Amino acid sequence: MTFEFATAHRVIFGPGTFKQAGPIAKELGRRMFVVTGRSASRAERLGEQLTAAGLAWEIFSIVGEPTTDAVRAGVERARAAGSDCVIGFGGGSAIDAGKAIAGLLANGGELFDHLEVIGRGAPLAKPAAPLIAIPTTAGTGAEVTRNAVLASPEHRVKASLRSPHLLPRVALVDPELTLPLPPDLTASTGMDALTQLIEPYVCLRANPMTDAVCVEGLRRAARSLRRAFEHGGDAVAREDMALASVFGGMALANAGLGAVHGFAAPIGGMFPAPHGAVCAALLPGVMAANVHALRERAPESEALRRYDEVARLLTGRPQATAADGVAWTQELCRALQIAPLRTWGLAETDVPGVVEKALQASSMKANPVALSEAELRAVLTAAL
Repeated sequence: MTFEFATAHRVIFGPGTFKQAGPIAKELGRRMFVVTGRSASRAERLGEQLTAAGLAWEIFSIVGEPTTDAVRAGVERARAAGSDCVIGFGGGSAIDAGKAIAGLLANGGELFDHLEVIGRGAPLAKPAAPLIAIPTTAGTGAEVTRNAVLASPEHRVKASLRSPHLLPRVALVDPELTLPLPPDLTASTGMDALTQLIEPYVCLRANPMTDAVCVEGLRRAARSLRRAFEHGGDAVAREDMALASVFGGMALANAGLGAVHGFAAPIGGMFPAPHGAVCAALLPGVMAANVHALRERAPESEALRRYDEVARLLTGRPQATAADGVAWTQELCRALQIAPLRTWGLAETDVPGVVEKALQASSMKANPVALSEAELRAVLTAAL
């Protein structure tokens, strides 16, 4: 057995830990480049901390999911400001953009020199500028991963900038920052976290360390995702989901994902669909397709046993089987009011093109069973 496990250099977790942001930033630089989401005003408390620590800072807002053009603009702004440390403050979009900006800030060169799939995929030669990741959602786990997912509008696809150098220097995870999340974002980001716990656990590259974090994360997400959706002020549920998100990020970065994320990459590049919403719409169908294919083609497989274990973790029932896990996930999606993919403009005519691109996605390679083109078309059509 051989495997590697890498994560953020430091993970600081817990309610109230956000107040450490200023002192932590002061350890890493003097001029902060704060990458945040659409509403820059949400970073005011962070700015107050940085000012109190005697640090200069500049805010750069990412509208929607990060694009290659936005990252290029961010690098130019950071260089012009003389920034020596990057803070990603927000959801996965802000943190991924922050990682990409930190990497290029220290390495120079052109973004497409380093992007996978649509670029040359050349490795980053030097460590990134110090990066502090402060998530305000509970879903992507971007605070502990080594890649930045960027959309390229000209290619209509999402691709990763990936390097061990992109691992954040500090992941500062305060569940209290997620308390203001509205129900729809709680649902979509939470389903992303759930997907990123299920897929690494059943994938072809699972290992004992990722298994451990997946099992603990699944327990927490199973008992708290619906609770956080229905009762946003529930601090215990928010803490569970923040930790589930961290564990999902650790798992995907060190094991892999599967067909849900294989679909999510092209869909996110082709349509204005939030990543978590795409994962949520596809998860039950992919689970069902995988279980059916495994039973037909590999009934003795370890992955099928793992789907049974996922069902037990989700339902809390010792005798639950894989089919029960699929049913539980379907019911959860109904309770969370997950929208079908047609909401984001997908139509039946798009299915062949999306499937063709999904088959080339890196995440698809770790799926526990090779799904046929017909099986993938059926999953995507059902999610419309």
